[in-house]
Amino acid sequence: MHLDVRIPAGMMFSIIGSVLTALGVATRNRADLYVRSMGIDANLWWGLALLLFGLVVLSMGRRGQGEIEKERAKAGTKGIRNRE
Repeated sequence: MHLDVRIPAGMMFSIIGSVLTALGVATRNRADLYVRSMGIDANLWWGLALLLFGLVVLSMGRRGQGEIEKERAKAGTKGIRNRE
């Protein structure tokens, strides 16, 4: 089985981004937590950045995986034996 490495990497970044975003939303009204970061909700913003990055990488991996499967199907119809 051929798996594009971007798929698990995109999933990992998306999951971590989702957790950080949820933490940022849950602690949004607690100003005492964000004194050191000058009042910026770093968990929320970095969580959104990681989530966006993860979704982009995941979509690129899914597109690449589709191209791999198309090439394998095309090679299979030509009579070329698929070796796994």
